Amino acid sequence: MTEDVCVLIPTLDEAETIGDVIDGFRAEGYENVLVIDGGSADETREIARDHGARVVEQRGEGKGQAVIEALEEIDAEYVLLVDGDATYRPEDADAMLEPLREGRAEHVIGNRFADMHPGAMTRLNRLGNRLINRTFAVVHHHNLTDVLSGYRAFSVDAIERLDLSSNGFGIETELAVECVRQGVDTEVVPIGYRPRPDGSETNLHPLRDGAVIALTLYRLAKLNNPILYYGAIGSTSMLAGGVLGLYVGYRWFVEGISHEVLALLGSFAILLGIQIIMFGVLSDMIVTLHREQRRRIEQITDDE
Repeated sequence: MTEDVCVLIPTLDEAETIGDVIDGFRAEGYENVLVIDGGSADETREIARDHGARVVEQRGEGKGQAVIEALEEIDAEYVLLVDGDATYRPEDADAMLEPLREGRAEHVIGNRFADMHPGAMTRLNRLGNRLINRTFAVVHHHNLTDVLSGYRAFSVDAIERLDLSSNGFGIETELAVECVRQGVDTEVVPIGYRPRPDGSETNLHPLRDGAVIALTLYRLAKLNNPILYYGAIGSTSMLAGGVLGLYVGYRWFVEGISHEVLALLGSFAILLGIQIIMFGVLSDMIVTLHREQRRRIEQITDDE
C-alpha cells in the first residue's frame, strides 16, 4: 500500500540524478512524488516532470524553507523526505515507513552509518556528523544516532504540530529537536548510504553549513534545555568579568595603576552572568513542569 505516501524531494541543480531517484521510487510503487525546486539553473524541473513527478517551484530559499512550503502541497497521510542526489536507496522506503504504519513512531530517521558505502562521506563530514550527534545527545538527552540524515519519514499530523523555521540544512536538526520537544515518538532504522554519482555536485559546504547546523542546535536548546543555553551565556559573561578583574587586580597590586572603569565593567559582567544562569535554572524548572503536565494530559487521554 503506497497510495497514502508522498515522496518529497527538495532539489537544487540535481539534473544529473533526479530522474534516477524518481524512477527508483516509482519502481518501488510510490507514484506520488513531489519535487520542490529551489530555483535550479539546470534542467532539474523539466527532467522531474518527464519522469512523472509533480513539480512545485519554491518561493523562498534553502532546504528548510522547501520542506515548510511543500507541506502545503501534500494531502497524503505519510511523507517520505529524501534528497535528490541518489545517495539514498528507494529500496529502504518500506523499512522507513514500517514504524509509522505499525503505530510505533510518528517520525523515522534513516541511519546512514548502519550501511555506509565506501566514499559516501568524507572524513571531515564523518567527523562533523559524529560531533553533532554526540552534542545532540548531550543537549537534548536523546541519542538519535544520525540527526543529520536526509532520509526521513513522518506522518503529516505529527509534522504539523512542529514549529519549523530553519531555512537551510539546519532543517534536519530542527526536525529532530522539535520531535523531542513535542514528544513525537521517533524511531531510527538502518539504511544504506551511497556516494554521489559521478558528474553530480553537492550543494553542501561542510564548514559553512556545519556552522549553521551547530548554531541551529544551540539555538534550539533554548526551548528544550534552557539551563545549558543560558548557562553557556552566563558562564561566558562571568568568565569575561573574571578576566577583567584579574587584569585590574594585577595592574593595581603589581604596577600601582588603577582602572576603575574596567573594574566596574568586570563586576557588571560577573553579576550579569549570575543573573542569566539563575534565569536558565528557572526556565529549566518551567520546561520540566510543562513536560510533566503534558505527560499527565497524554496519560488521561490514553485512559479515555
